[in-house]
Amino acid sequence: MAVRATAVRVTAVRAWECLDSRGHPTVGCLVTVGSGASAAALVPTGASTGQFEVADLRDGGDRYAGLGVRAAVAMIEGEIADAVVGWPVDEVDEVLTGPSNVTLGVSTAAAKAGAVAAGVPFWRYLADGGPVSLPCPMVNIFSGGRHAEGGGTVQDYLAIPTGATTFAEAIEHVWRVRRRAAELVEAEHGRLWSRLVADEGGLALPGGDDERPLALLASAIADTGLPVGIAIDVAATQVPDPEALLTTLTRWCADYPIVSVEDPLGDNDWTGWADATTRLAPRQVVGDDLFATDAERVATGAKYGAANAVLVKPNQIGTLTGARAALLAARAAGFRTVVSARSGDTEDDTIADLATGWNAGQIKVGSVHRSERLAKYNRLLRLETVDRLPYAGWPG
Repeated sequence: MAVRATAVRVTAVRAWECLDSRGHPTVGCLVTVGSGASAAALVPTGASTGQFEVADLRDGGDRYAGLGVRAAVAMIEGEIADAVVGWPVDEVDEVLTGPSNVTLGVSTAAAKAGAVAAGVPFWRYLADGGPVSLPCPMVNIFSGGRHAEGGGTVQDYLAIPTGATTFAEAIEHVWRVRRRAAELVEAEHGRLWSRLVADEGGLALPGGDDERPLALLASAIADTGLPVGIAIDVAATQVPDPEALLTTLTRWCADYPIVSVEDPLGDNDWTGWADATTRLAPRQVVGDDLFATDAERVATGAKYGAANAVLVKPNQIGTLTGARAALLAARAAGFRTVVSARSGDTEDDTIADLATGWNAGQIKVGSVHRSERLAKYNRLLRLETVDRLPYAGWPG
């Protein structure tokens, strides 16, 4: 049965400057509705950003090296509050415009306040009577690129628990793989390198060799004997020669148990993406910067046959309504969907409910390391045990 809070209206909006997992300023937001219910949201930030994302608003100047968000806070408590106070909580996104770190906090906090007012968990509120499932996790094991400056050019190497039958089992499988990977790194580079972590909690290697982390991850999986596949996030928009890298990726797919490749090309090469999707078949080919969580770009990609899965990052588009529209466009095209956090994230676990309530099938929030990552996994573990929600499993 559908659960909404259409009769409930926003009565107050507050905002403040807080810190993300890199220690950089971001926006916190609190929305209160007529029933007296309220909810807060913290806005994530990305390091590897594409040209089609909705930009954040930063203060500039000397404070926090220009990264402060006091102007964003003032905008929320000024013109945004003026626009949304008195508005039905379920329709807030219709009047939200502006930078992503201004709109997303209000959008998310309003939706969560609607769930509180309706007296239901956020995942159920998001589902609105539709099917739900716990997503299969894509878990960061090694990082490079802008998530681990000084490493290689490939951004992330991830483990996917392809054979797990519950979410709890999935997390244990990837935990065992990461632990074995850390042991291999320690044997090769010393204890310090097995303890250092990148932005999303993954391991990082010195030297800039893009294949070495892949080989170590494959060895770690083999050593555990677990049914785990490999995903690569190339973030090719940040790579100097992505065409040469695509040739390398094709070879890697033949030599290693790779089941998913993200952003193998730049974010405006539709025909190249179509070719890459064919060449990398039958693997999952995920568009992140290519689609920027924009429903219209997803529809364009479907016309070209570019990619077969869409990464959904709410802060790329600035509202939950926009993110859900991209997810539905992907689903209409027959594409898989992966709800994703950002490299600069917070202890806010909302993304776990989004992936579950939207029945996305997959989630990507980082490694099984660092508490801002574990907050999301712990939320999903609770939903499996306490709410007894079903696990989607790996769709491949």
